[in-house]
Amino acid sequence: MLRFTVRYNEQMASKKRELFSNLQDFVGPSGKLSLLELGCGTGANFKFYPPGCSVTCSDPNPNFEKFLIKSMAENRHLQFERFLLASGENMPQVADGSMDVVVCTLVLCSVESQERILQEVRRVLRPILFI
Repeated sequence: MLRFTVRYNEQMASKKRELFSNLQDFVGPSGKLSLLELGCGTGANFKFYPPGCSVTCSDPNPNFEKFLIKSMAENRHLQFERFLLASGENMPQVADGSMDVVVCTLVLCSVESQERILQEVRRVLRPILFI
């Protein structure tokens, strides 16, 4: 998986930079971007997140945690909050409305319930007020 991640990031780097380029636009009232990554795997997206971003990672596979620790050490521009051993469909450890951004790449094709995971994403995202 680690080798795949390196090759995949090489091929997708420009697209990922584009897709993640506006993350700072979602900074909440705290002034810090709180990001939850579902199915974080080895942390392939970390280098594309903005400096100071507070990252919570969730993955149902406990074997990824050791790779995440290595990846966080290589991405000192981020603040690593915690690793949740959980599937995206059921994350009671994450408070309602506590995240500014939720990222899930290469995940929705392998979950048990896309509907349930999207319900959880909606639950944990901070509500946006329109003026």
